[in-house]
This record gives sequence, structure tokens and C-alpha cells, in this order.
Amino acid sequence: MRRRTFIQLGAALAFGFAPRLLLAQRQQKSDVPLVDQVPPMLDHMLLGSNDLQYGIDFVEQHTGVRAAFGGVHPGRGTQNALLSLGTRRYLEIIAPDPQQSASLSELSAKLKKLKEPRLVGWAAHPGDIQVFAADLAKAGIAAEGPTAGSRKRPDGSVLHWKTLNLKDDANGLVPFFIEWSADSTHPSADAPSGCQLLRFELLTPDPAVLAKSIAPLNLKAPIAKGSSPQLHAVISGPNGQLDITS
Repeated sequence: MRRRTFIQLGAALAFGFAPRLLLAQRQQKSDVPLVDQVPPMLDHMLLGSNDLQYGIDFVEQHTGVRAAFGGVHPGRGTQNALLSLGTRRYLEIIAPDPQQSASLSELSAKLKKLKEPRLVGWAAHPGDIQVFAADLAKAGIAAEGPTAGSRKRPDGSVLHWKTLNLKDDANGLVPFFIEWSADSTHPSADAPSGCQLLRFELLTPDPAVLAKSIAPLNLKAPIAKGSSPQLHAVISGPNGQLDITS
């Protein structure tokens, strides 16, 4: 304990203020993200909504930061808005694109049925995705990809990436994997800032079983006991916190 803190605590004890001092110190630290509360490989989270503007308003209401329109996903029936969560980490609000058919993908149809915004997935960056895919194959883990993807930004520039999906996603708890093209600006770099991801965890009825099954992926994701498989995240903004699950 530092000398200054020791003196403060001694004075607090003398006047009966110790509980309040300790509480204040805990509150000052409560918004500081802990390294082990967020998977190091986390690239972004997907917050699904049945309407993009509603999703944007929802996040702003809880955090005080308004996400910016990102673009549409041609052929997938979706569009998005983005909000930075720090260096190479962001929140993607994803919703059906009314200019495309909802039947174009399973995801767009699922988003249309949502009554409230919910987490619908997350992405992790494994480094060289071709090498990662080869390592999975050697380990006997079935996957699809890498598959090339792209999106045109509002400024006309085009983002390029490659993704890989596991055939068994552990009831939605396992991420898909992404590698951004070297010539593409990572979305976190110029999306609206001001928010932090305080915690991201995987909830499951049997944490030990899940931990064992995903160990080869080296996700280092916090796993906690829950009544059903769910993703859980806490995002802090200048005006409050967004506590959200899948």
C-alpha cells in the first residue's frame, strides 16, 4: 500500500469513514478494463438489430456515443454501423438492409425477427488466417474458408478481408476468424470513439466442458457459468454502460 493511501486509510479509520473511502477507491477502478476480462484475439462484436437506426439509437442511449454508418454487405442482405472500442477493436451494429431481400442469408432473416438488440456473434483475429486454417486442419477441427469478403465504405473506399468459420460454433459461443487486408484501414481506427469494452465472456451451463473443447483455439476468453449458452459484454461510454447478452 502506498504511503499516501495508508495515511488516508488511517485518517478514515480514526473518523469512521473507512468504508466510504474504500468504496470510492473501488469505484474509481471499476471502469478500468482488466486484461483478463477481454479475449486478446477479439476483433469485433456483432450487435444485431431488426432496424439499423434503432440499433444506433439503442447504443447511444446507453453509452452516449453514436455509431457511424459503415455500409452494406451485398448479397448478404445486411448493413452496419460502427463504433470504436479502442485499438483494433470495435462494435458492429448489424441489421437487415431494406434494399436487399431478407432471404439472402440466414443472418438477415434472424435479425429481422429480433425484438430488441442482442449480440449475435463475434470475430477474432488469429494472425495469418491461411496458417491458422492449416493448423486447424492438422488438429482435425473442421472449418470453412478462408473466404474473401469486402464492403464499400461511405467515402467510396473498399475494405477487404478474409474470414474462416468453424463448422461447430458451440451454440454460437465460438467466433468466426478474420484477417484484414494490409491495404484496408481497420474499422476501429476511424469509427466514433469514446467507448471501452470492459468485459466480454462466454456463458455456459458447463464451463469446464466448453473450456476443454475450445482450448485448441487459444482464444483465452473468460468463461462463466450461465443457465444457457450466451455471449455477454459490458461496454462503458461517457454517459453510462451497455450490458448486453446474446
